Amino acid sequence: MHKKAICLVLVLLLTLLAVGCGKTQVSGTKNAGEPADKIKFNVGYLPAVGHVLYFVAQEKGFFDQEGLDVELFQFTNSGEGLNAIKSGKLDTGSFGTAAPLTFIAKGTPFVIYGGMQSEGHGVVTKPAQAERFKTPQGFVGAKVATVRLATGDAVWRYGLSQAGIDWKSQVTIQELDSPAAVLEAVKKGSADAGLVWVPFTEMAEQQGLKTVQWSTQFLDGHVCCRLVALESNIREKQEGFVRFSRALIRAYDFYLNNQQETVEILSKYVKLDKALLEKAAYSGHIHSIPDPDKRRVEAFWNAMRGAGYIQSEQDIGKSVDTQIYQQALSQLRARYPQNKTYLQLEQDFAKNNL
Repeated sequence: MHKKAICLVLVLLLTLLAVGCGKTQVSGTKNAGEPADKIKFNVGYLPAVGHVLYFVAQEKGFFDQEGLDVELFQFTNSGEGLNAIKSGKLDTGSFGTAAPLTFIAKGTPFVIYGGMQSEGHGVVTKPAQAERFKTPQGFVGAKVATVRLATGDAVWRYGLSQAGIDWKSQVTIQELDSPAAVLEAVKKGSADAGLVWVPFTEMAEQQGLKTVQWSTQFLDGHVCCRLVALESNIREKQEGFVRFSRALIRAYDFYLNNQQETVEILSKYVKLDKALLEKAAYSGHIHSIPDPDKRRVEAFWNAMRGAGYIQSEQDIGKSVDTQIYQQALSQLRARYPQNKTYLQLEQDFAKNNL
């Protein structure tokens, strides 16, 4: 009996140590503060590295633990996804920054309430033309393939306008439906250069093309893939959106601290060699951060207006809701007070939004 008692004490001690380590919970067991009910959420995504937080939250059970029944729907481009949100088929999604801002400029009552990706777009071309496209002036007279309403497209046009180039008259722009179509156009020579995002930049290299510029060279630190929903839906399902944000914040913590498993999860949704996925996700050219980053959304809006990409005089700040994310983060800080990721996000939120 004495040995059994000692074993029982050891088991209890190990259990207490495991709980006290502050690890992110990934099982189906509920923590204090996690809801028991379920809210149905339909979420749109692109098969891209920048949407990694969705995939992690789904595969590690964070959506479920936060009281959500999430179904993920794949789209080819941002326009398709945003139209699905607009029509009520989706509750939310993150389809670039240029695309939702364009919809807002045209009167769609979208609200940006969180983030998914920043930066991560690149200019690709054949190696023989690499030197030409290392400066904005190289695009004068060129045929350039882009994806309609893509964030990298808007940032690139802004960069050209800042360099004194009229992209409407001095460049021939081909707007295509997908990044795969852009790569094909560049390879076949029907376009001199193309604008795609991670991991298609890595795929381009694998297919013999070269990435010659990154979007941050045109607009430093720009945001991409903002979480978007209809204003009316946010009012009706606000608790659901807070829960959704909590799950993504937890996914961000996992993404930072579990690189190999994150790549394994990514490979289920983005069909690419794992070595390339790891390079794309953790190379530093892309950042998957859930912060809405109102300050950079406003900077992006002003860049689009300055480049002639959109025409609108409205205050874009009124279409950015930072309270949902702030509430979700505050709740997680209270639940996991020792979590360093959440503390850093809290400090960053004050810089990026207030």
